[in-house]
Amino acid sequence: MVKLNKIYTRTGDKGDTGLGDGRRVRKYDLRVAAYGTVDEANAAIGLARLHTSGSTDAALGRIQNDLFDLGADLCTPAAPGEQPGAALRITDSQVDRLEQEIDTLNARLSPLNSFILPGGSPAAAYLHLARTVSRRAERLMVELADSENVNPAALRYINRLSDFLFVIGRHANNDGNTDVLWQPGQNR
Repeated sequence: MVKLNKIYTRTGDKGDTGLGDGRRVRKYDLRVAAYGTVDEANAAIGLARLHTSGSTDAALGRIQNDLFDLGADLCTPAAPGEQPGAALRITDSQVDRLEQEIDTLNARLSPLNSFILPGGSPAAAYLHLARTVSRRAERLMVELADSENVNPAALRYINRLSDFLFVIGRHANNDGNTDVLWQPGQNR
């Protein structure tokens, strides 16, 4: 369990921070940027939850917890020969759950004939914001994976998350009935 007695430690005052394996890196390190952006996506989901309830809110709450798992996964580089369970990692079952939730929500939506502008209801607007931040986190994670070991399930999870946020954003717009559709060239 995590125990935080003191919020400031002064250990990062010179621009470095500690990873889960005890190593110190610069605060602009790609790994730190990746899990920091995951944290931003989590905060945007928190804003969306101010406008949700019921099963939507419960699903978003589960995802917020998963995003802390993802941050812990990214914060702790895998050691060579790491044994399963040695560090908190995103699992295939978390990816599978997201896929099932996407399929369930998407079955209720009418097919799209246009791209959607981020907006509609307040919940949908914040969910679209969270979607774009999760895509940025994914880009950073993919870049990190090009040079360091990144859990493949973590990469799948962040990819599915943006899909989930898109679909649940449509759900928050009266199952897509109040989506704001892009009208190409409208303002020429």
